Parts: sequence; structure tokens; C-alpha cells
Amino acid sequence: MADDAKTRPTNVAAEDFLATLDDPATRDDCRTLVTLLERVTGEPAVMWGPSIIGFGSYHYRYASGREGDAAVVGFSPRVGKLSLYLNDGTDQHAEALTRLGRHSVTKACLHLKRLADVDTEVLAQVLRASYENTRDAHS
Repeated sequence: MADDAKTRPTNVAAEDFLATLDDPATRDDCRTLVTLLERVTGEPAVMWGPSIIGFGSYHYRYASGREGDAAVVGFSPRVGKLSLYLNDGTDQHAEALTRLGRHSVTKACLHLKRLADVDTEVLAQVLRASYENTRDAHS
């Protein structure tokens, strides 16, 4: 089955996207996240679709036959929060997340209001582990 994913890498520079964000605090948090993620992944920031900043890529194939490519780890500024995408699932990081600070989670997303609300060293550990787990599972 062909890749029918709507979210694909683009040629838009992440910094160009960040410059369009209205809230200066969100813009600063996103720039800090880009720097942190480039450091922990060793990958450059790439825009995936119009609003996701991803690091690395992997190919997935579901039992249904659907397949495509996705960022190994990434984030997106959403209304009132930053959504970080952990493709290995948030359950993998339950212990570390108890030390993170103010956040919420869904199955594969970590949501933060502001970076000032969390311990960025713990965040870096979670993001590095998620990157490595996802990359290793798909290599």
C-alpha cells in the first residue's frame, strides 16, 4: 500500500515557521526545544507538514498494509501547549515523567504549557530515550 500520510517533510525551514508564531514566549520555548532536540538526537530540525518540527525519520508498516514515513521524535506548538510526539509511547517513560514537572500525557504525546514548568534535563532524557527506542525499533 502506498504512503498516504498527509504529514510529510517539507522544504520550509523550522526557523521560518517559528518566526510566524505570535506569542514570543511560545516562540522562545520552541527555539529552545529545537536546540535541545538537535543536541539529543544529532539530527537537524525538519518541518513535517505545516506545523510539526521533526528530528530524524523512520519507515513504518502496519499489519493492515498501511505504510509511510514519520519523524522519529518531534513537537508542535498548539493552542495553549507544546505537544511533543514520543513514537515509542509515553508509558515507556513513566518513571522519568514523575520527575519532569507540570505536564500531561496521552498515549504518544507529552503536553507542556511552558518549558519553565519542567526540568529540562529530565525532558532531554525522555526525548533522547524516545528517539533511541523508536530509531532502534525501526532500523
